[in-house]
Amino acid sequence: MALDGIVMANLASELSARLVGGKIAKIAQPEPDELLLTIKNKGTADRLLISAGASLPLIYLTGKNKTAPLTAPNFCMLLRKHIGNGRILSVEQPGLERILIFAVEHLDEMGDLRRKPLIVELMGKHSTIIFCQEDGTILDSIKHIPASVSSVREVLPGRPYFIPDTMKKASPLTLTREEFRTHVLEKPLPSGKALYSGLTGISPLAAEELCCLSGLDSSRPANQLEETAAEALYRAVCSLADRIRAAGFEPCMYLDDEDVPVEFSAFPLRSCGMYRCRKYETISEVLETYYAARDQVTRIRQKSSDLRRIVQTALDRNRKKYDLQLRQLQDTEKREKFRIWGELLNTYGYELTGGEKSITVTNYYDGQEITIPLDETLSARENSVRYFEKYNKLKRTCEALTTLTEETRSEIEHLESISTALDLAIGEEDLTEIKEELREFGYVKKRGPRDKKAKITSRPLHYLSSDGFHIYVGKNNFQNEELTFRFAVGNDWWFHAKGIPGSHVIVKTEGKELPDRTFEEAARLAAYYSRGRESDKVEVDYIEKKQVKKAAGGKPGFVIYHTNYSMLVSPDIRGLEEVH
Repeated sequence: MALDGIVMANLASELSARLVGGKIAKIAQPEPDELLLTIKNKGTADRLLISAGASLPLIYLTGKNKTAPLTAPNFCMLLRKHIGNGRILSVEQPGLERILIFAVEHLDEMGDLRRKPLIVELMGKHSTIIFCQEDGTILDSIKHIPASVSSVREVLPGRPYFIPDTMKKASPLTLTREEFRTHVLEKPLPSGKALYSGLTGISPLAAEELCCLSGLDSSRPANQLEETAAEALYRAVCSLADRIRAAGFEPCMYLDDEDVPVEFSAFPLRSCGMYRCRKYETISEVLETYYAARDQVTRIRQKSSDLRRIVQTALDRNRKKYDLQLRQLQDTEKREKFRIWGELLNTYGYELTGGEKSITVTNYYDGQEITIPLDETLSARENSVRYFEKYNKLKRTCEALTTLTEETRSEIEHLESISTALDLAIGEEDLTEIKEELREFGYVKKRGPRDKKAKITSRPLHYLSSDGFHIYVGKNNFQNEELTFRFAVGNDWWFHAKGIPGSHVIVKTEGKELPDRTFEEAARLAAYYSRGRESDKVEVDYIEKKQVKKAAGGKPGFVIYHTNYSMLVSPDIRGLEEVH
């Protein structure tokens, strides 16, 4: 579910209670489209995260900090200049719009008291953060929107700020029966769609809930509802508006049978009765829990796009080269034919009198008759020499191509392992380590003669098995290499998904015998942190670490082993405890 006007109303109520009267102690811009404000109020400090990302716009209170760039962006510097140490006077939501307006009081350069609005608009791809003068003139915004991008409203310094009314919707908070009839009941649309297309702040999920509370099927056309059904729907909307005005919010999240968050809401939802409801104290907790993982994945995907493009380009090039080499290698398979022809001509050449275009003889290797083409201008011996020359040339080509093909195949496997590592990356430090590997192997150009090795802070994942054994999971080739050949000792157990790129998983035995449950849990981790994580089942090899060897000249993380065990497991790691 996206942030709708009802959730924003819950946020406005929560932020007003927590932040009004507080001072803005710190302003940071950790991402190009994100602000992190630290607000001190009544002896406590709250962090307010505001993200205007097109794919995942968010605002909530959080206890987590984020690293900001060493040089603050211009928008961040402007806010620090104007409202650093400013006091928050109010947090308001106009109507049920997905907009929050923070009124901030501060002293200007002359020592005069000023009041300026910081406006947060969370409207999908149109999301932005705008800072205005007292008269509503835009000072600056985190995203600039010129007329060439939007014909409805420019968001640029010096332009007046206004809320564009492009949808002509009615507000549920001031809704009259006549407005409800005009904006909802007269529409030839399903009742659910008529609600969210005619009323401000109503999402498809909220519309479905209103229909459910009214005892209506949301697919019934709104303009065909009988009077009693229309009245029930109107009363449901009015009841919702009363709860919003009274701030009677009950933030909650709905989870499926596998504890995966499915929906969230500011109120309990009867329409989500098939899911398990988990209630929270604040809507910020709901949003942080629901979106934190998705936001992290989204941003890592964005930041890794350049590396993914480099890897994919190299993969495509090497795969084309590999296919060509295989075709050329296949062409050399006819070399044995030329050798046999040469030998047979040496044996039966005495039968030729000169000028023949072919000769049919018995092949003493298989007893079959064979016809050998001849150059009629050459003698039997000269034809034999010509065929031996062709044989030797193809033999040399085969030997060279066999080496080249193996090198190309190894390169493809290496690139595929890096591609999998990009999928497993969960933080910027992981991308730094992957980029370092790409630089070391020449896929990313070094910055210059004084290019220093990047500082590596990424560490393998650490889990604790149900039986108390420590399990470590490498997230890329460098970590796999470190885990297997420097961290693990001889009697530790090593796990890896069979035949596909993935993580090395090490179980520290501390000289003890592993129970079956730990073997199974380690195998599940190896399956999950591999290219096969979307499969129902993955085959995992496991063996004592002392049996794992590094191939001579092999890429980091590439190993050889024999006499291993295997098991088929599901790539499901629910219930496994990660150690932080």
